[in-house]
Amino acid sequence: MPGRRRLPAGSRTDLPPLKIVRKIVLLQIAYYACATVLILFTTVVYGAPFSLDLIFGWDSLRGDTTVGWILGLVWILNCFISVIFLLLFVSRSKLVPDFALTIHFLHLVATILYTHSLPSNLLWWGLQCASAAMMTFGGMWACQHRELKPISFGGLGGSSQTGSSSQQPSDDQAESSFGRGRGRERNLQEYEMDQMKATGEHAV
Repeated sequence: MPGRRRLPAGSRTDLPPLKIVRKIVLLQIAYYACATVLILFTTVVYGAPFSLDLIFGWDSLRGDTTVGWILGLVWILNCFISVIFLLLFVSRSKLVPDFALTIHFLHLVATILYTHSLPSNLLWWGLQCASAAMMTFGGMWACQHRELKPISFGGLGGSSQTGSSSQQPSDDQAESSFGRGRGRERNLQEYEMDQMKATGEHAV
């Protein structure tokens, strides 16, 4: 009977399923919370009534009305704000595309369940594709920028002084090492002279 295949050491700790689900739930809640605040603020300023159709509906996003264009701009702004959520909850550039596409896929599912129909508005589909692309590239750039940021230990001054002191010995250390070297040479010469004298005396 063949043995069970062992997983690599870091595979169980890198992506635990419960942690992934928790991050997806937090990202989706943050995505809808931010969108709700932005749309509510826009409707209050514009003087239009607020409803869940503006969040989960697809027919309100139209190109022939002012509300439709404003709603599209609000969703784009929500996309850029969601980059911050990806940076906080994901923080790894290689995982950003998966989470960004998952957010938009769950939004599609929520829209279908709310409207009981598949979105047929091309502007809605175009907005979702643009939002997913911008969220992916923006989140990857932000995470890579933080990953490549150098880590400082005690400031630049301390590290430079430590590096210079460790690479270049001081004058006192050089003189002491030089003195020890000359002392060893002198002891070796005296030892050789003593051996020569001892062999001469035995020969006589």
